[in-house]
Amino acid sequence: MRIIPAIDIINGQCVRLTKGDYDTKKVYNENPLEIAKAFEDSGIEYLHVVDLDGAKASHIVNHNVLESIASKTNLKIDFGGGLKSDDDLRIAFESGAHQITGGSIAVKNPEVFKGWISKYGAEKIILGADCNNEKIAISGWQEESELKVIPFIKDYQSEGIQYVICTDISKDGMLQGPSLDLYERILKESHSEHSEDSLKLIASGGISKFDELPKLKAMGCEGVIIGKAIYENKISLKELENFIINK
Repeated sequence: MRIIPAIDIINGQCVRLTKGDYDTKKVYNENPLEIAKAFEDSGIEYLHVVDLDGAKASHIVNHNVLESIASKTNLKIDFGGGLKSDDDLRIAFESGAHQITGGSIAVKNPEVFKGWISKYGAEKIILGADCNNEKIAISGWQEESELKVIPFIKDYQSEGIQYVICTDISKDGMLQGPSLDLYERILKESHSEHSEDSLKLIASGGISKFDELPKLKAMGCEGVIIGKAIYENKISLKELENFIINK
């Protein structure tokens, strides 16, 4: 299971929100590159970067931060937040993104999102399935749709999607543990007899202590995104380093 720390960006700074509420913004570092380098020094290979300004503006904003981290570390970055057009995607990949995550676009303009899957390949495109009460939320979590999360994921699985980040918004930033039951059901319902077609589920939201990581791994999650638990020193980089070495 891949360990994927999160860096959320507002005004070029590393911040965290609670349940996606911009009014709860807490700045952890004015220089995201410093944090990214600390992750890399701990043996971490992957990074989840969210352009929160982009999510609000509905187009890419903080690509300079992405470019800085991508050019000055070897981290494989998945980048999301407000990616709506082919131009946004071009800028993200040119700025050094290894993968991109599309959430709102997959709901509001599925044809564009499906076009990205066929143009760039399923290895490069992650479906962002962020949900509240198991209904997909969009536009930086400011809107809730009527789409239910498991059918939404399965529909895109039939379109070739392999990677899915599922964030339970009610858990996000709360440090009260992840939605284990939901992830178990997603993995069970999207299971394929052919391992190459099996969903690569990345758990996100609510990670609060190290003990939760082996549970997610045993369940079959392909990756886990950890944010506030690192910044609030609930999980140390040393623990993550040991987990990566021993996995």
